[in-house]
Amino acid sequence: MSEANSGPGRVTREQREHLFLIGLDRAGKRNAFDSAMLTDLSLAIGEYERNDTLRCAVLFAHGDHFTAGLDLMELTPKLASGGFAYPAEGIDPWGVSKPRRTKPMVVAVQGTCWTAGIELLLNADIAIAARNARFAHLEVLRGIPPSGGSTVRFTQAAGWTNAMRYMLTGETFEAEQALAMRLLTEVVEPGQELPRALEYAERIAKAAPLAIKATLKSAFQARDQGDDAALSQLNELLFTLIRSEDVREGVMAMMQKREPVFQGR
Repeated sequence: MSEANSGPGRVTREQREHLFLIGLDRAGKRNAFDSAMLTDLSLAIGEYERNDTLRCAVLFAHGDHFTAGLDLMELTPKLASGGFAYPAEGIDPWGVSKPRRTKPMVVAVQGTCWTAGIELLLNADIAIAARNARFAHLEVLRGIPPSGGSTVRFTQAAGWTNAMRYMLTGETFEAEQALAMRLLTEVVEPGQELPRALEYAERIAKAAPLAIKATLKSAFQARDQGDDAALSQLNELLFTLIRSEDVREGVMAMMQKREPVFQGR
């Protein structure tokens, strides 16, 4: 980690028992995404997805800012020529292209959170922001539309007119406004965003991993395919899990009045 990093972007990785901390590490450029950091973030999420010991990821940023969005000076020539794609072993961090992650993601936001940063938190399951964080969808002021999911998810979360106010003007908004528009789970005092995100992640990691994945699978299916498709699969999900060791452990822990210890089996 280098808080002065202004060269090619990368992400840091740290495993804390069942948690996987992924840190945006290009602080010298306000963590703006160049092709190197896009690739590395995709790879890190792929690593998280394939590691069965990891139960929850926490995405955060080194330095004073979450991200200034895309580094268009570096990315535009590559995007224009079709020269950028996520690696086969990676996962799209914005959940626009498949395959998608099947395990939970918590995001901690501070400082500037522009464009692609908003779309990262909209694709997360829990999003925490410092009270002094500032948000903006500046894409239309750069000649492009939001391309990481906000045209779908921002409108769903905040309502059409709220979302369009910001996506069509590039106007900035504060953390409390983001909370009111349901982009965030919680707003905390500056410096507490990562500790709070870790608290949520630790709670998730204590829950049954198979049940967590089933919950996300159903919710993603509803979002992608509609309510009827997700509802039609609920009984199958339940009947598949009801015979698992984790369900037996959950019942025994309830009977014995103790905390369950789930193994993901």
